[in-house]
Amino acid sequence: MDYDITDYDRIPNLEDTLEFEENPDQRTPCALLLDTSSSMSGDPIAELNQGLQVFKQALMEDPLARRRVEVAILTFGGEVRLVQDFVTAEQFTPPTLSAQGGTPMGAAIERALDRVAMRKTVLAEAGVPKTLPWIFLITDGAPTDDWRRAAERVHHSNANKDVAFFGVGVQGADMRTLGQITGPDRVPLKLAGLQFRELFTWMSASLRLASCSAPGAQVALPPPDGWAQGWGQVG
Repeated sequence: MDYDITDYDRIPNLEDTLEFEENPDQRTPCALLLDTSSSMSGDPIAELNQGLQVFKQALMEDPLARRRVEVAILTFGGEVRLVQDFVTAEQFTPPTLSAQGGTPMGAAIERALDRVAMRKTVLAEAGVPKTLPWIFLITDGAPTDDWRRAAERVHHSNANKDVAFFGVGVQGADMRTLGQITGPDRVPLKLAGLQFRELFTWMSASLRLASCSAPGAQVALPPPDGWAQGWGQVG
């Protein structure tokens, strides 16, 4: 099954590949797909913002991860926004997110898949090796748009090892729908309380392992250490 890649943003050009001259290391792309709908207002969005700061700090502590892990952030709260296109961890500046609007999760997933596909093309054309790209979806609600095509694309991408797609449900999340999106081979994680900082600490540790692995290698994730239930393998 083939899918068209729709570019909602700027198409990468030659200038985007100049970075590889200074840093030819292999890359581990990771797209964070974050729910910023109105239900995330208050403590949830504040803790999410703190978690992003922890994520940055933890990646910077590893000299390989800071050069190899690439971070992109897309949000969906009323509309889908590309807040940060792919940059290495050392170039990544955590944004301060705010909460508003509905939950267009289906459109957000498709856009994240498109951005990952475009990044893979840029890396391939530059001759830069990569490990399996990741997408982490974090949500506290249910989609307010049609998510079925997005789910089909996720299942296709996971099965063909185009991307490792993870779902994380915050309190109030529709875990049944989230499970249908992630598929039977990758059960979504359930966040305990508002432990975003613990989640991002675990995520950074997992990415650090992935960034040290050989392209195509299977990477076993570390245990979630009590902050969540459900976890698996990348590869």
